[in-house]
Amino acid sequence: MDGRLRQSTGRYAGKSAAERHAERRERFLEAALDLFGGGPGYRSTTVAALCEAAGLSTRQFYEEFRTLEDVLAALHLYVNDVAEAAVINALAQTEDLSFADRYGAVFRAYAASVTTDPRRIRIAFTEIVGVSPRMDEQRLARRAQWVDLLCAEAAAAVVRGEAADRDYRIAAVAFIGSVNGLLHDWAMGWVDASSDEVVEELVRLLLALLRPAC
Repeated sequence: MDGRLRQSTGRYAGKSAAERHAERRERFLEAALDLFGGGPGYRSTTVAALCEAAGLSTRQFYEEFRTLEDVLAALHLYVNDVAEAAVINALAQTEDLSFADRYGAVFRAYAASVTTDPRRIRIAFTEIVGVSPRMDEQRLARRAQWVDLLCAEAAAAVVRGEAADRDYRIAAVAFIGSVNGLLHDWAMGWVDASSDEVVEELVRLLLALLRPAC
């Protein structure tokens, strides 16, 4: 057995099995966002507590997920995917702006996606750290995607004559590490600064990385 119960394929209360499946999964993820990101945290949450918060049964939980770690993994990817969508949208909306205005706006769009909901920032930068080798691998893989996106944008800036022609990969890794480290420490209360102050400092780092060609 694969640990998942067989699901019905018929309609019930006007909804297909796939629709009911998606709805239950969404309820579990919303409850987990509250518990992992705004409540006791991933390590202090049980399947029973999650089911109670979602208003669903443990049987229904195991129809959607194998373990609580699966839920955390899904939330981590969700937070990153929403932030990436915000970045891509900002890039498309700022094509006509100056170098500094464009990349400042793009990073602020990223920051707004992550930091405006304290639950998301906790999921992305605190709860995911050190859970298991699997979660570490997922976290590093998702970080690599951010590095690739930053390198691609740096290459585009070089073509437009906005940035110096050089290899940006090491700098991109350093910048992403700075983002993760600073936002983690800020979320933990170890940095005495407002969210705006933190974001503006990271904007300055980004603009220094993608410095205009001399």
